[in-house]
Amino acid sequence: MARHLITSAIPYINGIKHLGNLVGSQLPADLYARYLRGRGHEVMFICATDEHGTPAELAAAKAGKPVAAYCAEMHDVQAAIAGGFRLSFDHFGRSSSPQNRALTQHFAKALADQGLIREVTEKQMYSVTDGRFLPDRYIEGTCPNCGFDSARGDQCDNCTKQLDPVDLINPRSVISGSTDLEMRETKHLFLRQSAMKDKLAAWIDSKTDWPVLSTSIAKKWLFDGEGLQDRGITRDLSWGVPAQFPGAPWAGMEGKVFYVWFDAPIEYIAGTQEWAEKTGGDWARWWRLDQGAGDVTYTQFMGKDNVPFHTLSFPSTILGSAEPWKLVDYIKSFNYLNYDGGQFSTSRGRGVFMDQALGILPSDYWRWWLLSHAPESADAEFTWENFQASVNKDLADVLGNLVSRVTKFCNSKFGPEMPAAVAMTERETALMAQFRDGLAAYEKAMDEIHVRRAAEELRGLWVLGNEYLQAAAPWSVVKTDEAAARGIIAFALHLIRLYAVLSRPFIPDAAQAIMTALNCDDWSWPEDLDAALTVLPAGHAFAVPENLFRKITDEEREDWAKRFAGRRE
Repeated sequence: MARHLITSAIPYINGIKHLGNLVGSQLPADLYARYLRGRGHEVMFICATDEHGTPAELAAAKAGKPVAAYCAEMHDVQAAIAGGFRLSFDHFGRSSSPQNRALTQHFAKALADQGLIREVTEKQMYSVTDGRFLPDRYIEGTCPNCGFDSARGDQCDNCTKQLDPVDLINPRSVISGSTDLEMRETKHLFLRQSAMKDKLAAWIDSKTDWPVLSTSIAKKWLFDGEGLQDRGITRDLSWGVPAQFPGAPWAGMEGKVFYVWFDAPIEYIAGTQEWAEKTGGDWARWWRLDQGAGDVTYTQFMGKDNVPFHTLSFPSTILGSAEPWKLVDYIKSFNYLNYDGGQFSTSRGRGVFMDQALGILPSDYWRWWLLSHAPESADAEFTWENFQASVNKDLADVLGNLVSRVTKFCNSKFGPEMPAAVAMTERETALMAQFRDGLAAYEKAMDEIHVRRAAEELRGLWVLGNEYLQAAAPWSVVKTDEAAARGIIAFALHLIRLYAVLSRPFIPDAAQAIMTALNCDDWSWPEDLDAALTVLPAGHAFAVPENLFRKITDEEREDWAKRFAGRRE
């Protein structure tokens, strides 16, 4: 048994996320966590809501609520939706927690002690209309790199280039839309990332197994143009982790908070501390090398827009502290999921958001499609036609149909009890050889976190069961040899239990429904495939489950396509 630490990028608190957000981090992280638990490993799966910074303040103002109250409310909303999608976090924390405040301030002081924090008096955007300095996310304009007209003051979401507000063309205030902006002096703290460049480059070069997407984005930031730049880590905001605190090695930072991208990744550690205080567990054995974290494998999941912060900024914090903290071992990054020929858009009501998805169909339908179409090697696109086809063919016709045919046939011919097994024929022996190969390929894909390939291999295993049942034809055999027909069905029922175990990371509710129907709670992974075919003894009672998956009709597909098309501009 190994120990695995898993974190997924923490979602902003400002509203409910769409399906692209889900498949870009949380859902594949959950898939991997469930798989590792199924193999018997010890897993710590941490996520949280990202509650500081401009997005929180703007969303709270729009909702007409105090920002703290808004964040508390939206945390509960996001936690409930995560539960609806069966995301199996060990803890779903909050970046506004006391633990994260203390730990963020601790890291800031440790970095200052290492000479990696410098005070900078600089000119910053000030909105005359709004009467305040504008943090980078309060400013939008045209990206000087790609021409995207809604780039933010910290980053362009279109080309992922890191920006400063002064880089933007035709900048405007997000608060008022005013272009009456001017530069005024203010003092801030900067993290000397440039001093960490060689150490970061060597560390990234050592990660030869990372996806190309992860390393290419990191190296682009490290070496393109002027290379890795020092980064401001404070902002003129009232909501966040205070930059002036007892023991701080600087003065004059009253009224400023730490930049959200400085404190947010620290919440991975703080969230584990929150878990420990809640459960009595030991957080340090997951994060401190001097407390046993050296044998932990740490995997992060995120969309490509988050890669720079997790390959450079957060590692700068960890490495720069000169303290024995656990660094990430593997970063699994994803491209974007687009919606039916365009982008998801909250403002235009375009695309399916997580709460809406659960209102239409159970979570397994979405989990299967999203994971089997995960945007690993390139951007992917959600279309209702593809969704309907995948659900109807993969889930209903292949897996659901097999479970229904086997259990209904057994119940009608032999009763609701496990038939006696018989010696395997050449047909079962051949299937077992194919199944072993398919299972090995499935495990390899999951071990290497190749999500789409894993889904393909799993579906291939389902197909083997259907092909076996069709070729064995117990409905014909029973007319001349009832014992042989009973043996075929016994073998098929054991296959169904195996499918529940193997499919659980992808479709946990359906897997549980199968096991409940089989009256079985043995979720052991089939390390010994022969033994796995003896788990259900003759005479073991079972029930015919309700239809696992219903088909999506053309009328439903057309209705949903219209409903979520959004407003055209």
